[in-house]
Amino acid sequence: MSALCVDVRGLRVRMPGADGADRVLVSGVDLALAPGESLAIVGESGSGKSLTARSLLALLPAGLVAEGHVEVAGTLISDPRLARPLHGRRIALLMQDPFTMLNPLRRVGAQLADGMPRAVRRDRRRRREEVARRLEEVGLSPEVADRYPIQLSGGMRQRVGIAAALVSDPEVLVADEPTTALDVTTQREILRLVRRIQHDRGMSFVMITHDLRVAFSMCERVMVMYAGRMLEVGPTAQIQAEPRHPYTAALLDAEPPVDERLASLPAPPGSVPAHDEVADRCPFADRCAHVTTVCTAGPPPLLEVGAGHVSACARIRELGPLRRDRGEAAAPPAPVSAGDRALLRVTGLGKSFHGAAAPALDAVDLLVARGETVGLVGESGSGKTTLARCVVGLETPTAGTIELSGRTFSSWDDLDGGEARRLRGVVQMVFQDPYSSLHPVRSVGATLADSLAAFGRPHGASDVAALLELVGLTPAHARRRPAALSGGERQRVAIARALAPEPELLVCDESVSALDVSVQAQVLDLLARLVRELDMALLFVTHDLAVVRQATQRVYVLRGGRCVEAGSTSQVLDAPTHPYTQELLDAVPREDRNWLS
Repeated sequence: MSALCVDVRGLRVRMPGADGADRVLVSGVDLALAPGESLAIVGESGSGKSLTARSLLALLPAGLVAEGHVEVAGTLISDPRLARPLHGRRIALLMQDPFTMLNPLRRVGAQLADGMPRAVRRDRRRRREEVARRLEEVGLSPEVADRYPIQLSGGMRQRVGIAAALVSDPEVLVADEPTTALDVTTQREILRLVRRIQHDRGMSFVMITHDLRVAFSMCERVMVMYAGRMLEVGPTAQIQAEPRHPYTAALLDAEPPVDERLASLPAPPGSVPAHDEVADRCPFADRCAHVTTVCTAGPPPLLEVGAGHVSACARIRELGPLRRDRGEAAAPPAPVSAGDRALLRVTGLGKSFHGAAAPALDAVDLLVARGETVGLVGESGSGKTTLARCVVGLETPTAGTIELSGRTFSSWDDLDGGEARRLRGVVQMVFQDPYSSLHPVRSVGATLADSLAAFGRPHGASDVAALLELVGLTPAHARRRPAALSGGERQRVAIARALAPEPELLVCDESVSALDVSVQAQVLDLLARLVRELDMALLFVTHDLAVVRQATQRVYVLRGGRCVEAGSTSQVLDAPTHPYTQELLDAVPREDRNWLS
């Protein structure tokens, strides 16, 4: 029996083709994890990190086949039937969205009890005590056992998800983007909890994430993947201080800093290719600033550059450690004079939902001038999304007024048909998830043509092409459907659709929070360019203060439906006056393990 908890050599994941031609998604992955050790697997969407992790549990999507040596807790996994007895007891999975892990129709206590030994399940008193102990371990009270998942906040659901994953005391925990859907303060609490439990139990830990700051704060080693291949693996401190592959350096540079504003966020152009498209060369060559002919002559091997540190860069010797470059710092943006340029003015806005104990919005004031970018920040439940939806007419306020493009009203319901149509062309919204906001069956071109036609604009092929080019896409994208696009391309299409009526105000509701850091940088630069070129205003809703620093001129901080602080972005982030703003700043992930102390 191997002394390693996880021993993977030569992992290959393929999709058998009907014509006998296989499509390879992951190849050449080696992974070793000792008891108690932690490893972060990082990379953009499409890099193969989740497929690699799910191969450890034999939980690949239907139609995919894993090959190679995959050994977990001393058991060689050659097919899913061998892995099934290990699930929960030797290796467990913590998923990104705890709501999908939990049965919405069953109480929390019953779901935790499912993973307990039969003798405990059949003894009501022992079952109750064990459920309470498991909830206490993740910081929840015993009363949570009697609740349904829908009655819990996102952070509480994730804590229940952790308790469910650990109820059978596994030796290895695999966490797939466990905090991506959480606010920064809740994210920090969950990461602290997982790290404490891992240390207390001496449990091995594999974390899948696209956030290098989170990876550095949580794990001892980091594996960087791209297009289904390993590009760099090493101790966290070495990769953080001296990345030895250009892709790793590019990911680090694209992280938006919270302490200063940059002229632009550096990000490699393009997106992650399919494995088979770049199997004959360095997979990052097409996006790399250091590419030469040697990079495309063949796939570079992993070479040792330090103790336990390897990199697959063909120019590794001549390039040496790559310098971290966050880009050129920019002075804080000059404030926009509201005066006659006021585009949106919200006064005393209130919103109460039936049955809610407190109002979602309580006398909120907000001003956005033409050509200005304003941030709206706060945790889930702060009221920021409700405010944005009231502005665009997706929610009806219960108090206050909205002044938009010179027209003042209490509710969109008060407007006559002609005025409502005019104002819907003035303000448009870009949502968080472009895939769910785009019709999956219709082509991009048809979607954009419909949007142009709806507002009485020319909507021929050339008009659609001009709209695509405005957001950095090509006319060829018009023929594709959303499923054939990358996440960044889908968000650009969503922005193009919002630009169809030539709006004066664009409301972005967490529109970059689901994107990889490099794609996020590209979209933020795109939005900044559109504001400059179109003299458009932007209301940017987010919980990420690092993004707020890069994207906005002024910011409003909401908590519990009230505005607790407002001012220029530099003023609020450099010298916050409200404790809640400082709490949000402290919760921004940092490349420092002490951040979770």
